[in-house]
Amino acid sequence: MEDLRAGDILCRYFIYFMLYSVIGWCYEVFLEVVVYRWGFTNRGVLFGPYCPVYGVGATIFLILLYPMLKDRTLGRRILLIPLIFLLSMTIATVLELLTSYILEYVSGSWPWQTYADYRFNFQGRIALSPSLRFGLGGVIFLYLLQPLFEGLCDGLGTSRTNRIALAAMVIVGLDCIFTFFLK
Repeated sequence: MEDLRAGDILCRYFIYFMLYSVIGWCYEVFLEVVVYRWGFTNRGVLFGPYCPVYGVGATIFLILLYPMLKDRTLGRRILLIPLIFLLSMTIATVLELLTSYILEYVSGSWPWQTYADYRFNFQGRIALSPSLRFGLGGVIFLYLLQPLFEGLCDGLGTSRTNRIALAAMVIVGLDCIFTFFLK
């Protein structure tokens, strides 16, 4: 990877944020349509096909957990899987809980189903089953997807990566304006 300036790194992180937000939206839609058979609804709080909470969670994983995997041998990375799983599960669960409180304060509710019917839940806001899936998702993100996304950005080069990030920022910014201020 080439030497990057702070602005270049921020652009990369925004691209990672967007990729994980889109993956999170696809995951939510898959659960809704295929697993639960409820039919399609836009699972995000914005108009576009992305769930920012997944992007925020993945970005936190990248900042706090991904450095643990850098410059380690394959054997040491494998030994870290249980720790990465537990930390991902904990971070994502805390994020989901905080997000539910923030969205309830701002909009009167949170946009995902209540977990009240789940055996192990807290206030219907978080539950063990989704938390376990978040832990698995964190391992998949950090061990499989992030190296691919880094390779993608490296292949695009800094200039092209920055232009894509700036275009995505404009699109998401307009989406936020439309969703929260012009609705």
